[in-house]
Amino acid sequence: MAKRDYYEVLGVSKTASPDEIKKAYRKLAVKYHPDKNPGDTEAETRFKEATEAYEVLADQQKRQTYDQFGFAGLEGMGDGGAGGFSHAFHDFEDIFGDFGDIFGSFFGGGARGRSRRSGGEPGRAAGADLRYDLEVPFTTAAFGDKVEIEFTKHAACGSCSGSGAEKGGGFTTCTTCNGAGQVRRSSGFFSIASPCPACGGSGSVIDNPCKSCSGSGVVQKKQKIKVTIPAGIEHGKRIHIPKQGDAGKNGGPPGDLYVYIVVRPHEYFERRGNDIYCAIPISAAQAALGDEISVKTLDGKQIKVKIPAGTQNGKILRLRGEGIPHLHNNARKGDMYIQVRVQVPTRLSGKARELYQQIANEEGVDKNPSPLALKDL
Repeated sequence: MAKRDYYEVLGVSKTASPDEIKKAYRKLAVKYHPDKNPGDTEAETRFKEATEAYEVLADQQKRQTYDQFGFAGLEGMGDGGAGGFSHAFHDFEDIFGDFGDIFGSFFGGGARGRSRRSGGEPGRAAGADLRYDLEVPFTTAAFGDKVEIEFTKHAACGSCSGSGAEKGGGFTTCTTCNGAGQVRRSSGFFSIASPCPACGGSGSVIDNPCKSCSGSGVVQKKQKIKVTIPAGIEHGKRIHIPKQGDAGKNGGPPGDLYVYIVVRPHEYFERRGNDIYCAIPISAAQAALGDEISVKTLDGKQIKVKIPAGTQNGKILRLRGEGIPHLHNNARKGDMYIQVRVQVPTRLSGKARELYQQIANEEGVDKNPSPLALKDL
């Protein structure tokens, strides 16, 4: 079954603002959420479809890529919209962090998130994933490199080894919710669950919290790591580094780090897929008579290029295998395309003017030229 356009799914225009997109998704999510429609596969499908659309359109970079290239452009940019949506859909709290005022109380989201992310282990929630935007030179993205980055994250507290409890302390069952992590209250026909205010939904409390981290088990620290940039990576792609995100509270597992690549434009080259394009100037004499010139490739090599006699301005010449390596097969490379730009002199010496006049007299000049067909340009 073909995918529907994301704007159509949310019922918004392509010029919709972020607030309009969020509002449209909120409405659909409340209507089709599986907890509200148990056993309704159609509602579940609509909910997943709406969530996938929101995940893309709420992200400015993904939205720009989708607007320009459609679904194909989203491949490899992350889970939503690239065929790997299940990861985003599984983590209820991650997706609906912005809508906690609705979903946290209506569907009891706190306990669901805790049981999945921490395996049901009381008080030990997994750490948050982190994002790092890394700007790299054009050539680094093309040929790969190792880059050191520095960022701030939550790390396990050294005083309590991440447990959150002072030495000799531990966890006790929360007496408010009796370990359930939720409290329920009646509201009309509904029984609404919400995270326990005493334990924050963990089901347990620390009897003697660590003084260094106030019982959270984590402290802020600066982290330096080296990131391997694979050859051929494109602007907007991300690199997944497991277990380099925030440490989990009270000894919970760490999150992951996602490094998003921002490629700095090159002064002379432009990338299209794995091919690169540049413009090379030649003189009118070289274009008319033909010549052999030396052209510098992206990796710094000098290659001889033959200019055929009678070359027209704008002609494209191709150098096979001088482009960018393929991301998953560096043995394959794209091509390099050179657009020839014929430079007409703006100043002529007396001798040069005389020679050009001789050429004009010899070749003749069309005083009434006809337009060129656009297809020939």
